[in-house]
This record gives sequence, C-alpha cells and structure tokens, in this order.
Amino acid sequence: MSAARRLIVNADDFGRSHSINEAVVRAHREGVLTSASLMMNEPDCDEAVALARENPKLGVGLHLTLLCGRAALSCEKIPGLVNERGEFGDKPVATGFRYFWGAHAPRVQRESPRFALPLRGQLRAEIHAQFEKFRATGLPLDHVNGHLHLHLHPTVFRILMEDADKLDIRRLRWTRDRFWLNARLASGRWLYRVSGAVIYRCLSSHARRHLERRGIRHAGATFGLLQDSRVDEVFVLKLLSCLPAGDSELYSHPSLDKFRHEFEALISPRVKERVNQLGIRLIRYQDL
Repeated sequence: MSAARRLIVNADDFGRSHSINEAVVRAHREGVLTSASLMMNEPDCDEAVALARENPKLGVGLHLTLLCGRAALSCEKIPGLVNERGEFGDKPVATGFRYFWGAHAPRVQRESPRFALPLRGQLRAEIHAQFEKFRATGLPLDHVNGHLHLHLHPTVFRILMEDADKLDIRRLRWTRDRFWLNARLASGRWLYRVSGAVIYRCLSSHARRHLERRGIRHAGATFGLLQDSRVDEVFVLKLLSCLPAGDSELYSHPSLDKFRHEFEALISPRVKERVNQLGIRLIRYQDL
C-alpha cells in the first residue's frame, strides 16, 4: 500500500428507520459519510432507496441480514431460520451456533414440504433473495457486509464465496480492527473489546485468503468495530490523527435518535477540518 491515506466512512442499517435514513443522507451531504449499507427487508427500505437515487455519490451496499431482522422469503420457505412472522433470531451467539451446527448436521428427511431444504440450503436461498431484492433497486452494488458482521460467519461466508460470481460480489467488509490502536484511542469495556478483537481476528484471518483468491477487494482495516456504537467526535478525531497508510474503513451507526452522537461526529466541522488538514482522501468501496 502507498503512503497515502484513504478512508471509507460507512453507515450501517440504512433503511431500518426514518431516523437512520435522515441521518445517513445528512451525514453524506453535510459531513464525511461516503457510503451506507442497506437492509432490504426493514420498514423504511423504500425510502432509503429513493434517497440513494437522489444522492448518486453515496456508495450503497447490501447489509445482509440473517439475524435480528426480517427475511426476504416467507417462513414456509425458510422455517429453520425464522419464526411465523418472518423474523430471524435475536440472540447472536445462539443463532450463530445454530447456523454452524445446523448447516453441518445430517439432513433429516421429512414428509412436510416445510422441510424440503436443509438449513444450509435455506441460508443460501435467503441470501440469494436479498441480493435479488438489491438488484431490483437498480442501485450499483458498492459493497457487501452483514448485520452484526454475520457475513464472516463460517457457514454464511462459505456460501458467499461459493456463489461470489453469481452474486457479483466484488467488494466486501473485512472485519479486522487494530486492537492496540483502539486501546490507545478509547478506554473501558475491556472484556468486550478483547473478546471482540479475538473473534474478529479469527474470522478475518480465515476470510483473507479466500478474498484474495477471488480478487474481492476490501479495506486494510475496519475501525469502530470495537466501539460498539460509541463512534463519537472524540474517537473520530483521535483516529484520524493516527490513521495508518493505505485504505481503511470507519464503521458507524448514525441516527437522529438513539445514536445521535455518531451522526454528530460525522457532520462535525472539527472532523471535516481534520480530514482536510491531514490530506485524507474520502472514498467509497467502489474506489478501491
């Protein structure tokens, strides 16, 4: 990587609520936000798509949702993934283990058509359905990532890599935060941050060789993963001053209500001034 510093500033959960949609668009127009990750099955997805069309310089990617959200397919087609309301499980650890062990368990033969596909087949069908819904928007696919980073779950990631050409995956979030740098920038919640750093390192190490083999581009680090919705102005200013050379991503959850502090960090005049002073180039995934 060159000595130049380039930064993707991304907002997750685009389409989940009107508050998030407004924050994303304002942070893009008034601040440093360059891209957003779209949840296809949430209540305000259509509004988010309309706003994206009005702001063509905003890079929009797919925020693949297989946990804590709604499915694209009906519960009859993916009964092993969702409840009768079409909702995925809301317990990340339990759901993650179920996706792993369920996908590797021997197929159980049942007479009911509800069980026509094993769990791995249901995951593949839902993943393809969400990609198809994104294609139907007509928006260019800037990148792919997952809600709660489930795109690097071993079972999900294997499906994505097997079907990368069909799904036209060209750029994907690589979940590697730099723990020791984060330790210098923030304090507290050490158990969460240490355990998160270990998990992300294991998943990203496994993923890297597959991404390189397929020529799928990614940033060299994703900052904010260990902050858990605490990407405030103080953190961003500190990060910018020690941003490593090459391409990085700053991941955030701006909204006008619950995470307003993240929105305010992205539109902060001090943050914009620091970016300009340091000569950091703001980019989208499609610019990698």
